[in-house]
Amino acid sequence: MTFTSPEFGVYVAIVFVAYYLPLFRNLQVQLLVLASVFFYGFGQPGLLPLLLVAVLGTYAFLVLAFDNRAVWMPAGITFNLALLAFFKYKFLFIDAAALHPTGVAPLDFMLRLPLPIGISFFVFHNISLLVDLTREKQRPPLRDVFLYIIFFPQLVSGPITRAGQFMPQIVPKRIADVAFVEAAKWILAGYFFKLYVANNLNEMTSYMDFPLYETLRTQDRWLLVFLYGYQIYADFFGYSAIALGLGLLFGYRLPVNFDLPYISTSFSEFWTRWHISLSNWLRTYLYIPLGGNRRGPARTYLNLMIVMTLGGLWHGASLSYALWGMLHGVFLVIERPFLKRLDAAGPTIRILRMGVVFLCVTMLWIFFKLPNFDHALAYLQGMFMPTSNPNPTKLFYNLALLYSLPVIVQHLGIGGLVDGKWRRWQPYLYGALAALAYLEAGPDAAFIYFQF
Repeated sequence: MTFTSPEFGVYVAIVFVAYYLPLFRNLQVQLLVLASVFFYGFGQPGLLPLLLVAVLGTYAFLVLAFDNRAVWMPAGITFNLALLAFFKYKFLFIDAAALHPTGVAPLDFMLRLPLPIGISFFVFHNISLLVDLTREKQRPPLRDVFLYIIFFPQLVSGPITRAGQFMPQIVPKRIADVAFVEAAKWILAGYFFKLYVANNLNEMTSYMDFPLYETLRTQDRWLLVFLYGYQIYADFFGYSAIALGLGLLFGYRLPVNFDLPYISTSFSEFWTRWHISLSNWLRTYLYIPLGGNRRGPARTYLNLMIVMTLGGLWHGASLSYALWGMLHGVFLVIERPFLKRLDAAGPTIRILRMGVVFLCVTMLWIFFKLPNFDHALAYLQGMFMPTSNPNPTKLFYNLALLYSLPVIVQHLGIGGLVDGKWRRWQPYLYGALAALAYLEAGPDAAFIYFQF
């Protein structure tokens, strides 16, 4: 059951009505927990025991850490990282095709389990819970811990919410306090960017996959790289926007995850605008504990490289992901000594910087799109080697611009009909978004970040 399925709409409507019934006024948290368990188990019922182990195990370490934080908090973090490593990186060490990779039946059974959807996200929630609550010496009830970790709008693809931000919001909710208008705006915008923009672009960018990219002309390869940049933004922004809207319907405000990242004038600015919740998590729980920028330039540069490389590997056990993160780290290191001088430059330099950052970020998406490093390298090489291959049947330059236009318009601010005399046009704008999302939706495609 995905956000874009009809079943999900029915599910949300039922949960919403029950949630605000007087009968369940004192059971709202328990109801959301059960609804979240159902949502997760609908797609992967066999992995519900793993989710239960992750939550109960984290809660046990949390309780123990209140008596001895120095021992049990690191143990709880290790427990969660071990879960993540087992499911995401096990095939670095064993043969995925082997029938009995270890010869130990229970272990072989575990090794054959599929990657749990959203494991990267709920593991990061678990770690935030252990660090934040043991520091503040807050001992929440188990039901609140369950809700924070598995709250269904953010369970499988974020945004990553810190425990200190979410837990204080666990209070009784009233339907009179629901921000219906704001929730509707987020949900409509999210579905529009996912269904109209991302899904239509996905039909074209599928030609970036091996071996289809071998049929592409050089100019097609360049076009598709930029289209994928627009697609991954629309896809993930769309999911995050829907999650924000759904959270508001149930009285919870999740963090904004994107802030027009493609107008960034530096790589450091890009990472304050792209996947903001992940950037903040890495900064809070990895970069600062490593020393941040407090131990001199050399250590700062090393910390940036460590954080960004691990951030790349967080997406998967692949050289492409590692290189994607590492190169972002390299760009952060290169620009850092010059940022103050560049920030003082005029508007022309600012526009030039924006173009350079956008081009570099877009080119690096090749390694994100193609986790197989050999495929990514072959695609990149073909961008600089003229070919006479025929244009793919589904690659239309006019439609490419049409489906990319909403991302471009949003980033340039042309579509910001929110203030002053434009406010009265908002209902028509959102009505148009809803109509396009329904009438011109592209072929159904899973959210890109579901794989993480």
